[in-house]
Amino acid sequence: MANMSKGPWGSGGDDDGKGGGDRGPRNPWSVPPGGPRGRATRPTVLDEFLKRARSGGGGSGGGGGGGLPGGANGRSLAIIGIALLLGVWLVFTSFHIIGPQQRGVVTFFGRYTKTLDPGYKMTLPAPFNSVQKVDVQAIRTDDFPEGDSTNLMLTGDQNLIDLNYQVRWNVKNPQNYVFEIKDPAATLRATAESAMRAVIATSTLNDAIGPGQSRITMGVQELMQQILDSYGSGLQVQGVALRRVDPPAQVIDEFKAVSAAQQSAQSDINQAHTYAEQISARAQGEAAQFDKVYEQYRLAPEVTRRRMYYETMENVLSKAHKTVIEDTRSGVIPYLPLNNATSPRAAAPAAAAPAASAQGAGQ
Repeated sequence: MANMSKGPWGSGGDDDGKGGGDRGPRNPWSVPPGGPRGRATRPTVLDEFLKRARSGGGGSGGGGGGGLPGGANGRSLAIIGIALLLGVWLVFTSFHIIGPQQRGVVTFFGRYTKTLDPGYKMTLPAPFNSVQKVDVQAIRTDDFPEGDSTNLMLTGDQNLIDLNYQVRWNVKNPQNYVFEIKDPAATLRATAESAMRAVIATSTLNDAIGPGQSRITMGVQELMQQILDSYGSGLQVQGVALRRVDPPAQVIDEFKAVSAAQQSAQSDINQAHTYAEQISARAQGEAAQFDKVYEQYRLAPEVTRRRMYYETMENVLSKAHKTVIEDTRSGVIPYLPLNNATSPRAAAPAAAAPAASAQGAGQ
């Protein structure tokens, strides 16, 4: 008990280990004040590092070049690295390549300053100057409607049509394109829808599905350009094309039947006009021929009259059956079949007729 009262680590002693008194328990892993027996005490690596860090990189007792290894070279490398980063920043933010089809819109802290033409251009580095490249030659296209959905519109004669069309456009003013409108593409689509409905509302169904389509597309293009110019959008409408114009799907069969009937009626009208033109041309030719005959009649009325009589009789008798008879007192009537004179079958009857006449005369 006397030994245990001195502490769990045994009998205490002086720090010098000579047992000069009992000062309580002592940590067995701590280094005694006099250092370990048998070897000199040296600072650890952590102690050396902390000492150098507290001294600002300078050594203690070893001259002014101590501290972290290569101190002067480290500062030089840092300066070179910063210079390289600065050069890269200047090159990539100050020099710009503008393509032939592009224009560069330059801003100074967000405010427009100028527009760069194609070529190699230089500006102030970012964030002082910013350059936004805009393609002014590319022709963009928008289809209405998007996908296979229907796009019903009301015509001026109160008919519904399913209209599918396309708009082609490009950028004509890069400055206005970048700054005047927040979303130029959405603005153009809304303008196209409004202009097409306005023009279709003043057109008939026959114009929309027939020869009036060119007038509709030109009207839509002009109205769109007027609206976009009033907005200052910087957009140019290159053209509008009607791709499909059909009636609603619910009445498309009836519409096709009506269209077929209209085409048939138009075909009959065209045939009637052609026949009338032929009759008119024939009448004009006969009138011209009569005028020529009348000129000859005025010169020799009797001769012309007789000639006209002979030509008329020739024309009439050539189409009629003819029988030539002669009235005789003997009662015998000679028969000459003129219609069959040129036919081989008429040769026998024609030869038999004189024989029959001679036999009758003998009786």
